[in-house]
Amino acid sequence: MSHPHPELALPAPLPGDALRVVPLGGLGEVGRNMTVVEHAGQLLVVDCGVLFPEETHPGVDLILPDFEYIADRLDDVQAIVLTHGHEDHIGAVPYLLRLKPDIPLVGSMLTLALVEAKLREHRITPYTLGVREGNRERLGVFDCEFVAVNHSIPDALAVCIRTPAGTILHTGDFKMDQLPLDRRLTDLRAFARLGEEGVDLFLTDSTNAEVPGFTTPEREIAPAIDKVFRHAERRIIVACFSSHVHRVQQVLDAAEKAGRKVSMVGRSMIRNMGIAADLGYLHVPDGILVDFKKLGDLPDDRIVLICTGSQGEPMAALSRMANRDHRIEVGPGDTVLLASSLIPGNENAVYRVINGLMRLGATVVHKGNAKVHVSGHASAGELIYVYNIVKPRNVMPVHGEWRHLVANAELARATGVPADNVVVVEDGVTVDLREGQARVSGAVPCGYVYVDGSSVGGTTETLLRDRAILRDEGFVSVIVVMDSVSGKIVAGPEITARGFAEDDEIFEDIRPKIVTALEDATRGGVADAYQLQQVIRRTVGSWVGGKIRRRPMIIPLVIEA
Repeated sequence: MSHPHPELALPAPLPGDALRVVPLGGLGEVGRNMTVVEHAGQLLVVDCGVLFPEETHPGVDLILPDFEYIADRLDDVQAIVLTHGHEDHIGAVPYLLRLKPDIPLVGSMLTLALVEAKLREHRITPYTLGVREGNRERLGVFDCEFVAVNHSIPDALAVCIRTPAGTILHTGDFKMDQLPLDRRLTDLRAFARLGEEGVDLFLTDSTNAEVPGFTTPEREIAPAIDKVFRHAERRIIVACFSSHVHRVQQVLDAAEKAGRKVSMVGRSMIRNMGIAADLGYLHVPDGILVDFKKLGDLPDDRIVLICTGSQGEPMAALSRMANRDHRIEVGPGDTVLLASSLIPGNENAVYRVINGLMRLGATVVHKGNAKVHVSGHASAGELIYVYNIVKPRNVMPVHGEWRHLVANAELARATGVPADNVVVVEDGVTVDLREGQARVSGAVPCGYVYVDGSSVGGTTETLLRDRAILRDEGFVSVIVVMDSVSGKIVAGPEITARGFAEDDEIFEDIRPKIVTALEDATRGGVADAYQLQQVIRRTVGSWVGGKIRRRPMIIPLVIEA
């Protein structure tokens, strides 16, 4: 197996008989999926998603792939192929189309409808090409065939990319549910046919590669959801992804059986489910939906609310309910159903929400205490099955953290793929396919791009560190007025501290130390205000670190009078 090395240089120009794969997101992380395929001077982008921030990203709304690699080659991009409509695969499309709005978007009907709704909010009218399983489209030098795969959202597609330099099969996110709610199976016959034709590089979903066996069918969670509906005393609040059409369908069906009315909460939930219903992917029983404003006319034991916030997102409806910052006041007798799995990195946020809801008296049902969610990704048994069907010459695991990628690579090797033909890489590491052999060829810039309010890319790691310091360590400001001629202190030091448990009086001890340090510096010939501010910073930092054992942000200001 090949591993990335930090000393990798930029890849050499691509030979005419080679194919290059450049992952710009989704490898080494769960989210931000984006892969660029290059051949004969042309580019094809597969997916363009976002990553949701963690606690280490204070103030950040979204994290985008780094477009630097293709920013000056947008005319070479033949299309953006979207495998399905989840945010981690389509959420960054508006930000890429801001750079060049006429790049064609290719995807299934539901996927394009979801991304078009998102683009309308950005005032972008895209050029789209709708495809379905079995279709084959020529996109520049790339001959793309689309294959049905089963996932936790309808209309997901794998894509087979044929070029003169070789054939790539990209699964997208998939599983092999044999009893899918929409009766749309992963097309294993097509996978087998493509395997017979010859797959030179297989890009496979790694998210569940560590999980043994086969992923549980969606249908098996229906009894657990029905049980929740039978035993709930008052309102039922269901939190799930705003694109999880299958789960919403199961909730609607359970509500109809229980004689309850359903209201959807949250702009993205209402928008996405409206699109799914209009296109026929969601069956809404007659009369079951009610406007949120009319819920007061119904008894509590006849109400179901479907909202976002299953991952503990701070501004989502469920988190605000837990914090008593929402017009829905959760209380004793209410049942909250978290109908989703935990995305790695979100555990603390989710448990905070669960604890907050239970503190308010609600019963919280989640994957940890009931079978109310199944994954949308293939487990190890399914991956092995697919490897044996496709029999790829080379494998490049995608979609997952490093542990997932390594586990997937081991499965490929176990099925007979030579170890030298299994490449495990992270974002930015380029892989070239030449003469039937995949090899690491270099690395390209591939950092995080932060969306922070209206700013895109303006937030830096330094700024995030400053925010983290302010949040965790507090800050100390010191203002000193000095005579510009004599260098003597005229006023101050005036000290202001925030974020400390200690009383402000403790900082009185540092005043004489600051005065002494400044006097020593001026006697030594230091007259520049910036240098004197550095003297203050070092003096205060040393004292606070030794006395209070904190490392706050220190803001010194020397005013010359």
